[in-house]
Amino acid sequence: QVQLVESGGGLVQAGVSLRLSCVASGSTFSRYGMGWFRQAPGKEREFVAAIGSFGGSIYYVDSVKGRFTISRDNAKNTVYLQMNSLKPEDTAVYYCAAKWGPGIQRGADYWGQGTQVTVSS
Repeated sequence: QVQLVESGGGLVQAGVSLRLSCVASGSTFSRYGMGWFRQAPGKEREFVAAIGSFGGSIYYVDSVKGRFTISRDNAKNTVYLQMNSLKPEDTAVYYCAAKWGPGIQRGADYWGQGTQVTVSS
């Protein structure tokens, strides 16, 4: 069982940056692929970014490429999402996710409770 706790969301103006953090429980964090998803009001949850178990195999949805950066610190059981040049369309609840093995873009084994990011224009 893996528990995920996100933090770092907030209300910001367009153009600024935020960094989301997700701390995972357990001693096998380094073996999990990690990812971030988001769900905007009235929309389905969508994949945002993923990172492989030891930092390789990084993927992004096209809409955030060049603005968002996913990273992980296995010593701290933490995955990060650095979000730069935020836009109003980035407004959503952001969820941290973990998956044993590849393919987290298609779904995860574990989910965090979510953290709200609101970007005003």
